Amino acid sequence: MRFSLIIEIARALMTARIKQTLVAAVGVTFSITMFIALLGFMNGLNDLLDGLILNRTAHVRFYNDIKPNEQQPLDLSEEFKDWFNVIRSIKPTVSRVSIYNNEAIIRTLQADKRVLGVAPKIAVQGFFNVGNVDLPAVLNGIAVEEEDRLFAFSDYVVAGDFMDLKYSANSIILGKGAADKMMADLGDYVQLTTAQGNRVLLKVVGYYQSGIGELDNLQSYVSLNTAQKMIGETSSYVTDIQVKLYDFNLSPGLAREYSSIFGIDADDIQTVNAQFETGSQIRSLISYAVGITLLVVSGFGIYNILNMMIYEKMDTIAILKAIGFSGSDVRYIFITIALVIGFVGGLLGLIFGFIACLGIEQIPFETEALPTIKTFPVDFSPKYYLIGGVFSLITTYFAGFFPSQKASSVDPVEIIRGK
Repeated sequence: MRFSLIIEIARALMTARIKQTLVAAVGVTFSITMFIALLGFMNGLNDLLDGLILNRTAHVRFYNDIKPNEQQPLDLSEEFKDWFNVIRSIKPTVSRVSIYNNEAIIRTLQADKRVLGVAPKIAVQGFFNVGNVDLPAVLNGIAVEEEDRLFAFSDYVVAGDFMDLKYSANSIILGKGAADKMMADLGDYVQLTTAQGNRVLLKVVGYYQSGIGELDNLQSYVSLNTAQKMIGETSSYVTDIQVKLYDFNLSPGLAREYSSIFGIDADDIQTVNAQFETGSQIRSLISYAVGITLLVVSGFGIYNILNMMIYEKMDTIAILKAIGFSGSDVRYIFITIALVIGFVGGLLGLIFGFIACLGIEQIPFETEALPTIKTFPVDFSPKYYLIGGVFSLITTYFAGFFPSQKASSVDPVEIIRGK
């Protein structure tokens, strides 16, 4: 009975000052709306920017690195074996670039339950011969279907069919920058000279555009078999093994584990691309800080409105206490008012925030640097709505708690005597 009476009194006080109540609710609604829209938009951009690099990067990459010989002739000399030898300009040793017994390594990795997939690759250095000009080129020999499954290769092929690499012999998908420089159309043939001195004619079956100009000027793609033939190697020749995991946070441990087992070098995505993760965290932190600041500001607005309501309703509070309401009852009344404002304003803010995100997602965003993006990216993660809803209630609770403490300590005798 007392609880329903407190609700009824809180409703009467809110409707008596309906304009102030609406202003407070609108403040909460606006804050939550901007909080949801800001976080959705900022984190959508984070996912886009990270995806440009991280989605196209293996979680773990196995390869044989080129290193200088650790044992120099001077170190092997009996005459100088006890000396402290300083040797400058040490040249790299003749080392094996291809991965030995890569078929067994790939099978072992595929059997690991942490591994989503494995894609072998061959890196080929060369030059495109365009008249009297040689353009530098880096060709990636890929397993076409696995490359598409693990790294969304087809999303970046802006012209042609990426599967033509597999079914057309001596075909190539040119980087968009290189294709523009050579004015190479689909179906044309381009001549390439490899670092080994082999010259090959390759048919252009598509254009690749990653959105990173430096890569698109250099990188092009051929099938694994074509790359092996270009450099005169057998079908077992592979220079890189790319691994995608179900959870990329496991990549450092897996890289160390298999690097020691196989005796080859390994890079993991968290070490190589640590700067991207740091940038995403900083951008997310800024967006959260701005959004929470908006909520705190709206909380101060509710605090001021409730303070004014208490001053204007001193006689009402005195009468309530004179007829038997305790200080805690009065405190509950004003906390109830604050929570109702927070709940209604927060609910409307979540709805309008979702609508705002839908609107942002429809805004055209087309640029040559990002061919796969047509509209602004937005993240609709439920956690933003949960955080916004909970924080709106917490903010309004404290905005009502402190004025309610003042109201609960009102002495009815002094108020009535003053009247």
